[in-house]
Amino acid sequence: MIKPLIACVLLSLLTFAMWANPNRPQAGDVTMPAGKFNSLSYAPYQAWQSPLSKDYPTGAEVAKDLALVATQANGIRTYSAIEGDYDIGALAKQAGLKVWLGIWLSGNPQDNAKEIAAGIAEANAHPNTITRVIVGNEVLLRRDLSVDDLIADIDYVHARVKQPVAYADVTDFWKQFPQVAPHVDVVMIHFLPYWEDKPLSVDDALAEIQSTTDQFKRMFPGKQISIGETGWPSRGRWRGPAATGRVEEAVFLRRFVTLANQEGVDYNLIEAFDQNWKYEDEGVAGANWGIWTADRQPKFPLNGPVVETPDWPWYAGLGALAGVLLFAAVGFRNLRLALPAFALGNGIALACSGTLPMLYDNWLRLDALVNLPLQALFAVLAIRRADALLAKRPVPPVTTGAMVLASARHFRLPLNYDGLWFIFLASAAVFEALLVFGGRYRDAPMPVFIVPVIATVLRFWTKDKPQRMGWEELLAGFSLAVLALADMVIEGPSNLDFIIWNVVALVLAAPVVIAAEGKRRVQRS
Repeated sequence: MIKPLIACVLLSLLTFAMWANPNRPQAGDVTMPAGKFNSLSYAPYQAWQSPLSKDYPTGAEVAKDLALVATQANGIRTYSAIEGDYDIGALAKQAGLKVWLGIWLSGNPQDNAKEIAAGIAEANAHPNTITRVIVGNEVLLRRDLSVDDLIADIDYVHARVKQPVAYADVTDFWKQFPQVAPHVDVVMIHFLPYWEDKPLSVDDALAEIQSTTDQFKRMFPGKQISIGETGWPSRGRWRGPAATGRVEEAVFLRRFVTLANQEGVDYNLIEAFDQNWKYEDEGVAGANWGIWTADRQPKFPLNGPVVETPDWPWYAGLGALAGVLLFAAVGFRNLRLALPAFALGNGIALACSGTLPMLYDNWLRLDALVNLPLQALFAVLAIRRADALLAKRPVPPVTTGAMVLASARHFRLPLNYDGLWFIFLASAAVFEALLVFGGRYRDAPMPVFIVPVIATVLRFWTKDKPQRMGWEELLAGFSLAVLALADMVIEGPSNLDFIIWNVVALVLAAPVVIAAEGKRRVQRS
């Protein structure tokens, strides 16, 4: 029993070292000037609220938010004048914040009339707190109004407020419709390098921001040029070289604010708080642009080292504990299974770390409720199967894809190794198809399939060849392989996140492809 105990201790230490390395403190040398942010986009929704369901915060919740924002920013930018039953101007004054008041324009003239009336009234009620009125946000990008109708609304508001008036849109639409500029005091441009058609890395994005602001100063001489939105997501899919993460967000914000201060650039960062409700339209990345989380916790210090996953010791502990339990599931008999047991245990921990922080959507909750237990069960089945194969004991009868589909028609899951392996294989093919044919807002689903992938590697190690292959397995396996290769081409060589995922997908499909090739050779001979 001494050797298994030593193996467990050493592998537990290795587990903690492997989790600690990518979560070592970083970016401590990237500093930001002293003082506060110029302005932060403020959407008032708490973690459980959404404008889509018209679930608005109370005035007390907004007041608490603004007091927190005031510790890090001089002002806020809002987007609508009529959402919620509170006076944003009065609450901002109470917190000591200035406001860039947004008037939301859509394709509905009646709603626009209400927004405009409310915005004008709010601006006139708080002339010293509301320092700018933004008439419309990306209206031309969404094609909600014609440029002439937009200009008419801007002119209407301009004639009725004392504050400078702005319109905000992405750079391409300012270039396409420069006739809007004479009607505003402030040309507000949105520069979100992560969402660009050709995404940029942090380094390239900062260089592009400076050249873009210089270009707009030449395009619109005499006008104040303001960056109405810029920022970086702390979580979500990579887009080309645009890698997401807490470290990347901290580095971008620190370097951008330094640049803005040096160049005298007027700016607003997106955004104060993560907005969980945006997941439905913009995926995981869209929900994670905040300086604070949706639970109002800071993601990182404005200066000093940043840790990518602050909770990593808990996940490392889970990985070590799961590894010990999986090794115990085979009675600590075979020391050769200690490393696979800990690999599967860390797979469970990785699945949890990629899922549990994102339980803000019903589909994600369903994923956690179904996927995580199935991966844990599959880890147990995989290690027990490996133990049987190494000991040359018989393994359970094969469950084919046809049998799985037949069980599904009766709402039953075949909770054995072959049945679960086919379910994961077919599910991966479906996920890969979604990525290939509409992947802009979808993440690489590594956490959903990490345990089956490790189990597949273990399958090669134990020389566990599939015994029977029906058309169901062949269709799922070959579809996954072809789609993974296609997605690798679509995402490009600079997207390390998706290169890793697609290589992993090929590993998952490999047993089917190898078995089919072996069968073909037998038939030819």
